[in-house]
Amino acid sequence: MKALGIDIGSLTTKALVLDDGKVLASTVISSADDAESSAWAAMEAVLKQAALSPNEDLYIVSTGVGGKSIAFSRQPKAITTCLARGVNHLYPSVRMAIDMGAESSTVIKVNQRGRLNDWVNQDKCAAGTGIFLQQMAKLMLTTLEEMSELSFKAKSRADITSTCAVFAESEVISHVHREPPTPKEEIVAGIYFSVVSRIISLCKRIGIEKDVAVVGGVALNRGLVRILEEELGFEVLVPDSPQIVAALGAAIIAQENMEKGF
Repeated sequence: MKALGIDIGSLTTKALVLDDGKVLASTVISSADDAESSAWAAMEAVLKQAALSPNEDLYIVSTGVGGKSIAFSRQPKAITTCLARGVNHLYPSVRMAIDMGAESSTVIKVNQRGRLNDWVNQDKCAAGTGIFLQQMAKLMLTTLEEMSELSFKAKSRADITSTCAVFAESEVISHVHREPPTPKEEIVAGIYFSVVSRIISLCKRIGIEKDVAVVGGVALNRGLVRILEEELGFEVLVPDSPQIVAALGAAIIAQENMEKGF
């Protein structure tokens, strides 16, 4: 029997297969209209990648926004619990992890055994999330990758002070249409700083503690991570595949349940 973790998000669904502690395969696909379809498609994709039969005997643990609605999952687990286990597996020294996703940002505290000690999240406004950054990229007629590279060229940061995504968008538009317009790289740096400010506030609510890891899709944005490190005052750890950390944690829990005979 293989352990399979599935993390269903609003934009992407992630799946990872473990066999005796070894990662056989992982995948990230676009989420479908419903959680069940997303989870099924991710499972099929990761089994194919691992060269496993669709009829493989699997112990499945699901997590994420749609984790509780997966009929073929043995057990749903909270995303914070799975993040803690996944981060601890990758970086045993980490005591705080920042998960920057499509629709929410979550900060967790982790003990040396990979158990969740505390957590806080922000999901009431799009500002500070992956969707917000996508909106900003579209507004500035650029891509997320180009935005990241632009931020490295900035000598200063435009003021983007609103905590509301709608008002922040208005601020960006005003910078674009000024005479002369604010340099694009400074606008991007300002956008990233506004996101980082919200993240730092979350961290302070439960107490910043090193080592710190950054996970989730937004962790792929090198420019934003650099500004986060500047504001924290130290370097953070970013996995090679930061999107699949919760799926990894779910698979680890699945494997432990198998070993306990649950």
